[in-house]
This record gives sequence, structure tokens and C-alpha cells, in this order.
Amino acid sequence: MTDTTLLLAMGAMLMGIGAFAGVLAGLLGVGGGIVLVPAFFYAFAALGYETPQLMQICLATSLATIIVTSARSVLSHNRKGAVDWAVLRGWAPGIALGAILGVLVVAQLRTVTLQLIFGFLALGVSLYMVLGRSDWRLGETMPGGIVRGAASSVVGFLSVLMGIGGGSFGVPIMTLHGVPIHRAVATAAGFGLLIALPSVMGFLLTPLPVGVAPPMTLGSVNLPAFLIVIAMTLLTAPIGAALAHRTKPARLKRVFGAFLILVALNMLRKALI
Repeated sequence: MTDTTLLLAMGAMLMGIGAFAGVLAGLLGVGGGIVLVPAFFYAFAALGYETPQLMQICLATSLATIIVTSARSVLSHNRKGAVDWAVLRGWAPGIALGAILGVLVVAQLRTVTLQLIFGFLALGVSLYMVLGRSDWRLGETMPGGIVRGAASSVVGFLSVLMGIGGGSFGVPIMTLHGVPIHRAVATAAGFGLLIALPSVMGFLLTPLPVGVAPPMTLGSVNLPAFLIVIAMTLLTAPIGAALAHRTKPARLKRVFGAFLILVALNMLRKALI
């Protein structure tokens, strides 16, 4: 494949990935990472970049997109007064620390191991989406002290290992402790920014062996993927939001959870064969 053909094929795939992720984000209010990571993996593998460092590139690039989408989401939710800044401030140090630890671990692991981690964690998230109930509770207030420190670090750490923002772990934690769902979603958008900023800075400084990364990769972040996906999600997210008003949110969540189960199982299958 010539350089020009490679770039055209990569651009076409990334436009499709960004468009799909944008629709899902608008439709379900989920961060794109849980879709982007496997999509990046299949696209780059199809282009011939299935290397031991491929999952690291996918995670880093996904997290780079989350900086932009989380910032936009926090600003939008804050205008409506929905962000719980007290929770965000209290959880910020632990989340950032966990994210930095996540970068250090990801840099030492290879694609197969990261595929297994992503697959098992995504399976857990998707089962919660399918089976979880709004009346489940672990407590009536958000945890503090040592529990908060440990939980926030785990959220940051696991999110980096999956290349996702704070919603997949943050929203369940908050709703299980009595935070209303709309407030939980708004605050979790801030979790995404706390996860993505320090982790992407780390990934930008993580060198890769020559020839293992797709064109125009800086550190572990693929710049074309970042730019194209951001542009496409800005275009297609309003389409998903319009569709969301025509469908029941609970049903959408379960359908997406079922879809994510298939994605997780396929990632595990590829890692094990």
C-alpha cells in the first residue's frame, strides 16, 4: 500500500469511526472511548499496524479525544448548574494520581494483555448497563476519607487502562450513592477531563519503536485520528441527540449494553486466539 493510499484509507476509516462515535455520544450520553478504542484497534490492524504497541496507541488517542469532548460537556452542564463541584474537587487528586499510574502500567504492557484487560472491564461495564437498576444503593452520600481516595484512584487507573473518560465508572459510583442521574452524568464529565489531561501528557512523552505506529503519531497519540474523530463527533452528535428524544433512555442503555457485550467478547476472542 503506497503512502497516499494508506493515508486515504486511514482517513476514510477514521471519518466513519468519528461519525459513529458522535451519534452514540449524542444518543446515549456516553463517552466515545469505550467505542473508539476497539474501533481504532480494528482500523489500524486492518492497515497493517497490529503490533505489540497498538493498544497503547488506541488508548492514548482515545484519551486525547476525551480532553475535548469532556471539556465541552462540562461547560454545557455547568451552564445548567448540574455539575457537583464539591464532588469533583474532592475526587480530583485521586483520579489524577490513578491516571498517571495507569500510563506507567500501560507503557509496560503489550497489546494482548491490554486487549484482555479492556475486554473484561468492558464486559463488566456492559453487564451493569444491561442489568443495573436505578434503585440500587451502596449509601446515601458519596464516600469520603480513605474510601474516597482509594475509589477515585481506582477510577482514574482503570479508565486509562480502557482509554475511556469518567462516565463508565463515575456515573455508577455516584448513582449508587444517591446522586441524581443527571447530576452524576454532568459531574462524571469532569472526571473525564481529570483522567485525560495527565494521561495524555504522559502518553505524548512515551516514545515508541520506529515503524510500529500509524503515520503522524506523536508519542503514543495518533494526530490524524484525534483531529478527524473530534471533527466528526462535533458534526454527528446532534443527530444522535435528536434520535434520543424519540426513544426511551432505559431501552437505549440496554441495547447499547448488549452491543458492548459483543464488542468486549470479540476483543477477548482476538486476544486469546
